[in-house]
Amino acid sequence: MTTTTQEGLQVLYTRQQIAGRVAEMGEQITRDLNGEKLVMVGVLKGAAFFLSDLSRAIQVDATFDFVATSSYGKRQHTSGAVRLIKDLDEPIEAKNVLVVEDILDTGLTLAYLRKHFLQQRPKTLRIATLLDKPSRRIEKINADYVGFSIPNLFVIGYGMDYAERYRNLPDICLMSPDHPE
Repeated sequence: MTTTTQEGLQVLYTRQQIAGRVAEMGEQITRDLNGEKLVMVGVLKGAAFFLSDLSRAIQVDATFDFVATSSYGKRQHTSGAVRLIKDLDEPIEAKNVLVVEDILDTGLTLAYLRKHFLQQRPKTLRIATLLDKPSRRIEKINADYVGFSIPNLFVIGYGMDYAERYRNLPDICLMSPDHPE
């Protein structure tokens, strides 16, 4: 059964499906950390919802930091050039770091961030992504924790946007190329 939103968007994952999968991811991350502290690095703006929910599902002492990058602008396709707009506020040397991203697509952003963070010598560096689009990968990078693997679809909601719109949708929805703006 296909569900649509009041905006006429097709729902790919409901808020209940997202909550269930995020809880499972939190349990796995908690087990993997074995009681050690964690720095969760949210990639703004898209990962804000996911970071918030995932942090509550992880049962260890965790702090937050944020980075912001840009590679999309107001388009549905990446420009290919990643820019770091906001860097970390605190050092991550010798710390367990979990980069939290909304979607792993081409891999350009996460490959850039991984290289940037590894230069700071964290104890561990792992990646959690809510959505993974392996068919779009340009850079060879994989996430340690994946919510859902999806085909090459443009998605919005639950923090993900189109031209800064639709982030506040509670479900993950499909954005069709002919959707009115």
